[in-house]
Amino acid sequence: MEVIQQLIETSGLYNLTIQNIIMLIIACVFLYLGIKRGYEPYLMVPIAFGMLLVNLPLAGLMDAPTENGPGGLLYYLYQGTNLGIYPPLIFLCLGASTDFGPLLANPKTILLGGAAQFGIFVAFFLSVMWGMTPQEAASVGIIGGADGPTALFLTTRLAPHLLPAIALAAYSYMALVPIIQPPIIRALTTKKERLVKMTENRKVSETEKILFPIIVTIFVSLLVPSATPLVGCLMLGNLIKEIKVVPNITKVLQNAMMYGVTIILGLTVGAKATGELFLSVSTLKITLLGLIAFAGGTAAGVLMGKLMYKLSGGKINPMIGAAGVSAVPMAARVVQKEGQREDPSNYLLMHAMGPNVAGVIGSAIAAGVLLAFFS
Repeated sequence: MEVIQQLIETSGLYNLTIQNIIMLIIACVFLYLGIKRGYEPYLMVPIAFGMLLVNLPLAGLMDAPTENGPGGLLYYLYQGTNLGIYPPLIFLCLGASTDFGPLLANPKTILLGGAAQFGIFVAFFLSVMWGMTPQEAASVGIIGGADGPTALFLTTRLAPHLLPAIALAAYSYMALVPIIQPPIIRALTTKKERLVKMTENRKVSETEKILFPIIVTIFVSLLVPSATPLVGCLMLGNLIKEIKVVPNITKVLQNAMMYGVTIILGLTVGAKATGELFLSVSTLKITLLGLIAFAGGTAAGVLMGKLMYKLSGGKINPMIGAAGVSAVPMAARVVQKEGQREDPSNYLLMHAMGPNVAGVIGSAIAAGVLLAFFS
């Protein structure tokens, strides 16, 4: 009977709490959204499964090492997130997968990428008003860039104690881009504006594409040195892609390394979503402020798009402004779907990629500026 009693007391079922149950339900909902509804499964599935694993009682996957044991697997994998190693690696892979051609072909779309960073600073000032320190507020505000790696990079340096909550909020909003952005786009644009068909962009030469990452790295690093780790890795990846002399490295960055780092990052981000953390008042406050930041950035991008629509005489579809947040390529795909929802023959993806990649650079620069001011 003692053996049976011990077996029962050391089982997960015996130690299951209400918080565990709630978090397991949330994890299963996220898995459903990723698998069945197709909401960014590359991010949603590992994040949700990490949430599932860490909320199974006594599994110990996030336990720190002690004298009696070496610690859990996910604890060690999380150190890459905690030390800011994964974000530059993600940017390196992202650069190798990004075509800056649409931005070079239509440089004025960089204004849309810049406008979409407005949400970062709205959330920053709201966070300060809610009693956060400038460092904490900057870490919360960067969620508005919809750029998970940048949010992790900045938070590890300014407010590491908020890293679990901010990582979870940032990556959750990136995964939920197809849910959050469409209502904002439709609310701020008219049917006439959504029906605008944009003309084909000019062809960008190979020389331009090769010079661009070199020039951007030098310019940004001299202007905002603290942004160099992110922007430098992003541009190195892009340069490797554009020179076309190391195709095997390009393939590794675009595929094996990108997906490998993404699944580990997603797992470890999800694995910080314990019931105690996820259901706390502090995390709920950060989640709300992050939503305001992200929605504000989307709205600012669309409003800038409307201004450019007016100034161009109706030649620019204002919906592409929503892609100014740096969720690549999720935000651009949302614009494409919204355009085809109104007119199946409308093709906005490449036009939306201009502000989308501009947003990646913009969020990295914004993070560098905040880091320079508050580190």
